[in-house]
Amino acid sequence: MAKIIAYLRTSTNKQDLNNQKLEILEFARKKKLDVDEFVQITMSSRKTPKQRRIDEVLEKLVGYDILIVTELSRLGRSTAEVISLMNALVDKNIRVIICKQNLDISKQDMNSKIIVTLFSLFSELERDLISLRTKEALASKKASGVILGKPKGTIQKSKFDKDVERIKELLGYGLSVRKIATVIGYSNHIGLNTYINKRALKL
Repeated sequence: MAKIIAYLRTSTNKQDLNNQKLEILEFARKKKLDVDEFVQITMSSRKTPKQRRIDEVLEKLVGYDILIVTELSRLGRSTAEVISLMNALVDKNIRVIICKQNLDISKQDMNSKIIVTLFSLFSELERDLISLRTKEALASKKASGVILGKPKGTIQKSKFDKDVERIKELLGYGLSVRKIATVIGYSNHIGLNTYINKRALKL
């Protein structure tokens, strides 16, 4: 017999979780459905699927089970992530019910296939719009004379920084870069040589 799992997530407080639970229970009552398990968590959507217990829900669900959520936004942090999850669920023959949007999606239903296809198109559109806005913003900054990227000559942090004083000391003794790398414990003397040259550590 198919089991029904309800997924609840909020990034603010437990009161919202209770509201989601009541909404799902009322929806289930009207549809004559019995929820077997509530998976709930208070956590930002910016966290990973594992942290948000999405992976846990996917492991619990098998073919012809049902997942209920109050709204699509509970499932992911972006349209692309939500669509990816929806496709994974539909591929597993999981029926997905979204209360507020009044959506009931399953692999066998033609309307569901149309909805998932539309979702995918919206996801692609979102990515294109983000890319377009980014390009327009960069073009606008460039036109305004703003120099993009890091200033020329910017020295980035390096793994060798913690040993810089020791490196200077050994250079002062006249040791070769290869020897210094061996003494300090680095296998890549080429990287160390680049580090020394960029910072002009040689006297």
